[in-house]
Amino acid sequence: MILVTGATGDIGRRIVRLLCQQQKPVRSFVRLSSHSNELEHRGSDIFIGDLRREKDIQKACQGVKYIISTHGSGNDSLSLDYRANIELIDQAKIQGVEHFVFISVLGADRGYEDAPVFKAKRAVEKYLQNSGLNYTILRPSGLASNLLPLAERFRETGLYLLIGEATNRTSIVSSDDLAKIAVDSLIIDDARNQILPVGGPEILSRDQIPKIFGRIFNKEPIVINVPLFAVDSVRNLLGFFDSSTQKNLGTFRTLLADEFFCTSEETSNLERIYNFQLENLESFLRRYLAT
Repeated sequence: MILVTGATGDIGRRIVRLLCQQQKPVRSFVRLSSHSNELEHRGSDIFIGDLRREKDIQKACQGVKYIISTHGSGNDSLSLDYRANIELIDQAKIQGVEHFVFISVLGADRGYEDAPVFKAKRAVEKYLQNSGLNYTILRPSGLASNLLPLAERFRETGLYLLIGEATNRTSIVSSDDLAKIAVDSLIIDDARNQILPVGGPEILSRDQIPKIFGRIFNKEPIVINVPLFAVDSVRNLLGFFDSSTQKNLGTFRTLLADEFFCTSEETSNLERIYNFQLENLESFLRRYLAT
């Protein structure tokens, strides 16, 4: 049995679909409020629980041989990004789990003190490495599926909001490729006990993204470039009213302020390990925006 946490999230759902297509036994950990009918229809076992509750994690892990942790935290990085994953790792040891795949984030090892999610994921990485479990830690850069709502808005308006430095580089990964890599990590020897950056095959500057939208929809993009200090001003203002929101915005600011891309050597290594060619951003977007 393969346990997938965050199973109704974007990456988790893609992973569960792929496992079901491969007719692998999969258990989807979902919240009571999540829409899990599709996953159940595809053949997944559904476990309804709360990752903030140790008892729920213990029950979900019973009889499990593999774990793929994909869940995110929203505004609760301490409970979800950190504590829930630590408990999952502990239960994996108790259950004799054969392999643990953890979806981290590119840049988790850079020491961003102002980014709670980065700090939590790095702490989990270290804990997993020292756990004695077989593991694969995947550090994706930006996800292509996150751009779909922006692309739909561009389709309607021709506008693209770009916050921060336009020339910052990224290597956005196809969300389908990330799901395939996560699933294949369970069986590929070269992925065992590795930390792998996961990016797309192209290094793009952020101002190239609206140009891709423009080609897809045959529109000249109207780019509105908002300086980063505007985000800082809003964040500082929020600090007077809600310090927790101000703190959580640190992760958002980090993503806007810095570059997150894989080198060509890292991408080539990824394609070698998993034996397939990574999809570029424009190809991914055209597949999902064809209608």
